[in-house]
This record gives sequence, structure tokens and C-alpha cells, in this order.
Amino acid sequence: MKKNWFALAAFILVFWGAHMLPAAAEQAQTRQLSVSAAGTVTAEPDIAVVSLGVVSEAKTARAALNANTKAMGNLIDELVSQAIAKKDLQTSNFSVQPRYVYPKRSNDGQQRPPRIVGYTVSNQLTAIVRDLDKLGDVLDKAVSTGSNQIHSLRFSIDKPGPLRDEARKRAVKRAIAKAQLLAEAASVKLGPILTMAETGGSRPPQPVARGRAFAAEAASAPVPVARGEQEIRAQVNITWALQ
Repeated sequence: MKKNWFALAAFILVFWGAHMLPAAAEQAQTRQLSVSAAGTVTAEPDIAVVSLGVVSEAKTARAALNANTKAMGNLIDELVSQAIAKKDLQTSNFSVQPRYVYPKRSNDGQQRPPRIVGYTVSNQLTAIVRDLDKLGDVLDKAVSTGSNQIHSLRFSIDKPGPLRDEARKRAVKRAIAKAQLLAEAASVKLGPILTMAETGGSRPPQPVARGRAFAAEAASAPVPVARGEQEIRAQVNITWALQ
């Protein structure tokens, strides 16, 4: 009985292998062509993200905090009066730090311990400016009101989704054109698409090194800034079977 069972199992293995090996060999011999391509779309930014700061110093932490709170309150009120919505204002950093002085070494060469001479309070606010024609005036009023630090200014696109989809379409079209060119040069024909994937992840809009000054558009803007253009990029990889 056992001999019959082993004989049957051996027959099944041989039969299965005889049918699977040609299929595997045929799949391994399938000729393929893989192509990568990128698509880009450029557009003018429609928002600016500004990081403003207020730094206050005083002999005591309480005095420094009171001065900073008043200045930051005035700054927020001014930004709101410039039609910046409260939802577009966010505190991004806050700190209270002592200020030290380090005395010179004593005559016997020993280092004296530092002593506190005051305190510094720093409050950082991030604001989104949606009316870019007012950006120069917003920066000017912010400094006049109490902001004594501007940490950064960057432009972006508020809703990049449709532009990113267009970049994807352009990437696919370029991949198809490249594949057709390569196939024609190699005297082969493209078969069906086997795989298609977006590669490189989703990048935020990137600045393009060409722009125009705000002062040229609005002579009343006291702070000239250039908005330039933003580039949105998508990359795809497509694999075809070759006929």
C-alpha cells in the first residue's frame, strides 16, 4: 500500500513539473522594456508663509515676558487688521532664557562662575499671507508694530492637487513617447503594459529661479520681494512587454 502511495506521489510531481517548467521558462524569456520619465508643471505661487519673531529682554523674566506679550499681542492685532485670518496664524516657538555674563579669570587663574544679568523671551509666529499683493506692506507693518525678527519667508501653492495631477499626466505621456522611440530604434513593437508606478514620492512645490519683484507690480509696497514661480514634479516608471 505504501509503495503505491509513493508511486502516485512521484507521478504527480513529475506531471506537475513537466507542465510548470515550460510556463516558467516562457515567463522568464518574456522581453520587457522599462522606462522612467518625469513631468513638470510651473505656476505662480498664491500664498506666502512668513515666520515672524518678537524678542524681548529685561532684568527679570517677568518683565521680559510682559514686554514680549504686549509686543506680540500688538503684532497679532496688526496682522488681523491686514486681513490675515486667525486660522492662518500659529505660534511656532516660544522660549524664556536667562542671559549670562562670564567674568574673567581671577588672579590665581580660577574661572569664576557665570552670573545671570537678565532674561530673554522669544516668541515666534507663523503667518500665511493669501493676498500676495499686500505682502510687502504686511512685512513693513509687522516690523513697525513690534516684530524685531523675520526668520523666513517662502512661497507656495495653496492647492497643488490639480497641478500635481497634470504633472503626472505629462510624466506618463513622456514615458510613452520615450518607450515608442526606443522600441522603434530597436525594431520591436510594444506590447501591453505590465506595471506602472509613480516613483520618487510626492514633493512639495519647489521654487524656480526666475521671478519678478513685487515693487514692479505695486509701487506702494515698501518691502520689495520676488514671488517667482513654483515647480511641481511627478515621476513614473512603466514596464511594457515587447512583441
